[in-house]
Amino acid sequence: MLGHALPFWRNSSVKKKRLYAFLFVFVLSIVVTFAGTLVPLTDEEANLLSDKVNQTLSENGTLASLSVAIFVNNFSICLLMFIPVVGAAFGVFVLFSTGMSISALSMVQGISPIFALLALMLTPIFWIEFVAYSWGMSESIWLFRRLSQKRWWHIAWTIMFIGVTAALLAIGAVVEAWLILL
Repeated sequence: MLGHALPFWRNSSVKKKRLYAFLFVFVLSIVVTFAGTLVPLTDEEANLLSDKVNQTLSENGTLASLSVAIFVNNFSICLLMFIPVVGAAFGVFVLFSTGMSISALSMVQGISPIFALLALMLTPIFWIEFVAYSWGMSESIWLFRRLSQKRWWHIAWTIMFIGVTAALLAIGAVVEAWLILL
């Protein structure tokens, strides 16, 4: 079906198709997060979301404890993104909510939500987390496709990708905690 509409897809290897799927999900993730920053929030909603984020920071004052808290949160979310089909939908919801949280934090600090997101995009944390999340969501689609084709061996690939995203998110958590406590 997709091959008829997109000849490049039909003529591509599985590796290229995976890359195209990943890139599509990656761009979609950024667009969805950007859309979340555009949701108008009341001052009360912005303060409530901001307080929630700041509570996590105040409960974890050391580099190690904050790194672990960030990793557990991000990896738990990423693991759910690997669930066939549902994980991709969940990921879109999470990234939209992330955009709203960025908007809330920026409103409380008196800066533009768009500027805050663009500034965040300058950090390695953004790229590490979005690569991991995009990988999880695109793998969610691939896993569904392969399991519906009864290609059970694909589960081994999924386990490997979960390990890679865990490593990425662990690195990202340490860097994020370090930048926060700086």
